[in-house]
Amino acid sequence: MDFTGPIIALVVILIVVRLLLKKYNPHAVLLFSGLFMLFISYFLGYDINSLLNLDSIEKKMKIGFKSTNGEANSINNFFDFIKYITFLFQVKHAKVSLLIMTIGGFVAYINKVGASLSLVNIVTKPLKIFKKNPNLAAVLVIPIGQLLFICIPSAAGLGLLLMASVFPILVNLGVSRLSAVSVITACTAIGMGPASAMSNKAAEFAYGDSAMIVNYFTEQLQLVLPLTIIFMIIYYFTNKYFDTKEINESIDLKNNNDNLDKIPILYSLIPILPIVLLISFSKIMNSSIILDTSSAMFISVFVAIIFELVHKKNLKKVLLSLNVFWSGMGNIFKTVVTLIIVADVFASGLLSLNFINALIFISENLGLLAVGIGVVMVVLIFLSAMIMGSGNAAFFSFGPIAPEITQRFNLQAIDFILPMNFAASMGRTVSPVSGVLIATAEIAQVSTMQIVKRNIVPMLAALFVMLIYHFI
Repeated sequence: MDFTGPIIALVVILIVVRLLLKKYNPHAVLLFSGLFMLFISYFLGYDINSLLNLDSIEKKMKIGFKSTNGEANSINNFFDFIKYITFLFQVKHAKVSLLIMTIGGFVAYINKVGASLSLVNIVTKPLKIFKKNPNLAAVLVIPIGQLLFICIPSAAGLGLLLMASVFPILVNLGVSRLSAVSVITACTAIGMGPASAMSNKAAEFAYGDSAMIVNYFTEQLQLVLPLTIIFMIIYYFTNKYFDTKEINESIDLKNNNDNLDKIPILYSLIPILPIVLLISFSKIMNSSIILDTSSAMFISVFVAIIFELVHKKNLKKVLLSLNVFWSGMGNIFKTVVTLIIVADVFASGLLSLNFINALIFISENLGLLAVGIGVVMVVLIFLSAMIMGSGNAAFFSFGPIAPEITQRFNLQAIDFILPMNFAASMGRTVSPVSGVLIATAEIAQVSTMQIVKRNIVPMLAALFVMLIYHFI
């Protein structure tokens, strides 16, 4: 086998890691490194069209890529590389892009009207009864927070909400600031559910269609239970250990829930409405009406607007609030959707240089086979998320490769996709440059590295258990 291309790809990966560590813009780094690898592949005379599986993309999408000279599924010149990026926007990722944007708009709107805060406040009220055992109260935040993360799929957003509502409760119960902030960030360690952008993209990788998100969600739930138990046990003992070694200085806690009394209790139903709709109108419930995620998000926003209209009785102000939804969609486009596209360009570059075929070739010769490659991919994504500070960036970069590998071993794509999905979220939780750690550390008046120190052992333990549980 010719290793020229794979060696170049490996060098590019190392350069990309180096640039990301130096805080270079990940979108630009992934885009230009991917294009560079595609150009190199073209000049080396590699069969880019077959390596990118352009024919199979056409079969799946019902519409294929056409070069600038009109030839189907063929990249022939420099302009075709640029047209390929357009193809990714217009065709390959068009459906999931709209889906993710509607999720972003919905999350922005429920935050604006206070529905997220209302839900968090109701769900976390029972914690106050554990005054005699504050450490137990702290770890109970993890399953509660994970349930909330299904409805509020923004790691930084949920982290800030929990810091505003749960953090003061835990500290007043006697939990140390670092223990409290560590379990709050742990709530975002498993990204799952129909409202998660990463999960929807994972469903597309696993089943070929993001509309299978409910089926994928049921698969996620089976793996979440043992991981949650591991988190609770490890956090209980590690935080107890660290608390005996460190001095817990008190801080003044401000009440950030002054406006909570003004939010109707019914608003707490809005964040869970999309999940209720998706499960109720799905094949699992034998419904004759099948709702997709984007439609569920639009319906939920319309219901939220009706709630706002009844509550505020100001038509002009309520209709104006819809701009928050459109702005949320725009913000997700410029961050997550564009990241999906450039990550696909990066993955295409790796494929075009025969990197994946080389990885499989080496693994087969080492006797690793499918399980060994799966473990390598999961660990790679975990480390990438730590470096990038973004679970999405790590997963979107290497996720597209999984179906190619599993196809070679006659396996189902979900066998790799599910642990890769969770590894990306876990890696973000131990990244000192992730948004959720930076935001929560600022409020708790601790450093991100102190949180990483608390999170690293539970995350590595959960990663190890997940690999054993899923692959063996």
